[in-house]
Amino acid sequence: MKYKLVIFDFDGTLADTFPWFLSIADQVADAFRLKRLDPEQVDQLRRLGVQKILKQYELPLWKLTVIGRYVQKMMTEDIHRIGLFQGVKDLLDTLAGTGVQLALVSSNSYTNVRKVLEHHNIDQIGYYECGVSLFGKQARFKRVLEKSGVPPGEALCVGDEPRDIQAAHAARIPFGAVAWGYTPIETLMALSPREVFHTVGEIYEKITL
Repeated sequence: MKYKLVIFDFDGTLADTFPWFLSIADQVADAFRLKRLDPEQVDQLRRLGVQKILKQYELPLWKLTVIGRYVQKMMTEDIHRIGLFQGVKDLLDTLAGTGVQLALVSSNSYTNVRKVLEHHNIDQIGYYECGVSLFGKQARFKRVLEKSGVPPGEALCVGDEPRDIQAAHAARIPFGAVAWGYTPIETLMALSPREVFHTVGEIYEKITL
């Protein structure tokens, strides 16, 4: 077995939340008196790191925390609109069946994450670290390692954002970048992930072979 533990991100990696985020963007902007998202700038923004987005929209970090809680509450109310990417349930079933330990580290709330997973009858994930601060994933990754007893080099973080890769590198954990999330795969590849996954099915193939 190539990896004994896989630590997944949620939004944009397991769950297809980006269309929902776009649908509520104007409502959030109006609620916090921010400039609205220009649809023509979406592709450009997807290529930027969080720090650059904050600077472009003149958002202090403390305000982003408040906005994050507001958005999570909105998602709880709209949770029926959130689905998983095709093949995710089969992937998790198969990985768990081969003895790979599974974990999830997300900035989203535990309530939202569990409601989506339970709707799809997913209960294979053994470790949860939710409600993570914007730049707090490194510490949570290390906590999962401690709980699982798996050394960093035998674990793999799987995600779709530059901050995910940066946190994994800081925790000395190999990273697998997905091509279907928030950030274009070319942007993620420039940050030297260990693995690159173009489809959900490739995760199983590259982890176990």
